[in-house]
Amino acid sequence: MARYSGAQCRICRRELMKLFLKGDRCYTEKCAVERRQYPPGQHGQRRGKLSDYGIQLREKQKVRNSYGVLERQFRRSFFEAGRRKGVTGEVLLQLMETRLDNVVYRMGFAPNRTSARQLICHGHFLVNDREVNIPSCRIVKGDTVTVKEGSRKIPLITDSIEKAEQRGIPSWVEVSFQNFTGKVAAIPEREEIQMPAQEQLIVELYSK
Repeated sequence: MARYSGAQCRICRRELMKLFLKGDRCYTEKCAVERRQYPPGQHGQRRGKLSDYGIQLREKQKVRNSYGVLERQFRRSFFEAGRRKGVTGEVLLQLMETRLDNVVYRMGFAPNRTSARQLICHGHFLVNDREVNIPSCRIVKGDTVTVKEGSRKIPLITDSIEKAEQRGIPSWVEVSFQNFTGKVAAIPEREEIQMPAQEQLIVELYSK
């Protein structure tokens, strides 16, 4: 499976904002964006003004990298959003938010989406009492996500739960850390999606 294997902090610096790809590190003074507020590379401090296309491209890359999906997956999700009812940009973000790896991260069972993806692939989570090891699995309203009983002492999960309040739990999920379970109470509306993105620019980019 293809995946990005470079430094994740370079992605945040390229977008000039925190994408919280490193989990707890992003909340500390060690965050690369805090220390070097300019794009990476030899000419990072001398980048010129972006064109309209460049602005659209950067917006798309920001959202795509935030959710940790490759270009083909993201483009496929965009065309799926175009076939559904509603505003295409908002539906696209809803499709990204309801991926299983993002839901696990939003519920606080993993410090970031990369860790959530790894835990899911290793079979540590149940969806409606059935083991699911596909990170891109779509979660719908009413679905429950549970940490398997034999996986509840994994340090990555327990440490993430302890720090979940610092990251914040969105209103569209209900979580019981005592029972290691969470429920999707509703499909998130745009104002509930914690993604500072101008999704209309992505629509304009793919519509060319």
